[in-house]
Amino acid sequence: MESQSLSKSQITIMAIAAGVCVANIYYNQPVLKDIARSLGTTEANVGLISVLAQAGYGFGLFFITPLGDKINRKKLILGLQGLLIIALLGMVFLQSRFGIFAMSLIIGICSVAAQVILPMAASLEKVNKAKTISFIFSGILIGILAARVFAGTIAEWFGWHYVYAISAVMVLGTAVMVHLSLPNVKQEFTGNYISLLKSALQQIQRFAILRRSTLLGALIFGAFCSFWTTLTFHLSGAPFNYGTDTIGLFGILAIAGALLAPYFGRLVDGGNATKSQLFSVGMLLVSVILLHIFPHSVWAIIIAVLLLDVGVQATQLINIATIYTLDEKANSRINTIYMTSYFIGGAVGTFVGVLCWKYGGWDLVTWQLILWSAIAFAVAFYSYKNKS
Repeated sequence: MESQSLSKSQITIMAIAAGVCVANIYYNQPVLKDIARSLGTTEANVGLISVLAQAGYGFGLFFITPLGDKINRKKLILGLQGLLIIALLGMVFLQSRFGIFAMSLIIGICSVAAQVILPMAASLEKVNKAKTISFIFSGILIGILAARVFAGTIAEWFGWHYVYAISAVMVLGTAVMVHLSLPNVKQEFTGNYISLLKSALQQIQRFAILRRSTLLGALIFGAFCSFWTTLTFHLSGAPFNYGTDTIGLFGILAIAGALLAPYFGRLVDGGNATKSQLFSVGMLLVSVILLHIFPHSVWAIIIAVLLLDVGVQATQLINIATIYTLDEKANSRINTIYMTSYFIGGAVGTFVGVLCWKYGGWDLVTWQLILWSAIAFAVAFYSYKNKS
């Protein structure tokens, strides 16, 4: 199998499975207010659910995904999906805040199955690697963005518990497809687990491109998660007073970024990666400035959502396509370093966003978004001026 390319059906299954897994981290964002109401607490208190889900994802990325270079990736994916189903059912039936916090953390950890699938595809595909990675990554992005629409709609009509019940069924379905369709491939790393983790850290020293991509990824995803978490609070209050289903619909706008992702991925092969990256991060900066200047304009928010998501997703895909050219035998470890930092940035961004909302409202939220974006633009500009 290693000398062949993946079939279209296998690539499609990998994209669907990755998207379904990673979506679970984001279902909580449009339903935080509903969860708070059902638990009899405040929005600020349940905001920790988002932080725990993303922190769990970061934990799983560092401690679990490197195993993709050592053990059978297919078995690792199936094991994570099985635990994910159990955690999702826990969200359905547990009624305590502590229990929901614990399940959110486990959901984040087990959702890293998506980040085992991506390097698996990069290693197996021998003919159209960039195209395949772009397609599967688009599946991940669509899962992330559609999660808000799905969760908002289901919660509005049936209640937030059904969001996680339906997700458990979807994860089960994709697990069956993975079991029946994907190959078993022997991995080459023969050291123990500790040496595997050390080797993952050594990738930082090996590649300057990885260091810059890691920092940039953490910054842009911090802004991304901070925005989407606090947008729920902003749109549910005056002057908008939108319901959960309406808030979820804003995620449809963001899917445009995922649909454009393959186009930006091809720019890497054309040698325009750093220039395109500078442009995409610039879109992010413009979007958050719009949010600050026009805080109560629906049209400004719509335009900002489009610019922000296209900018963030394009930057992410350019980073991913670039780092997978560094060392094929270390794809999982390289991916571990990049994605761990990426989602730690997301967890920090979410936490800071919730704090800013609590103490300064939307005005303080947008100021910290401008700060995240300005630093990211400086990093992208440095990369453009110092190509290596």
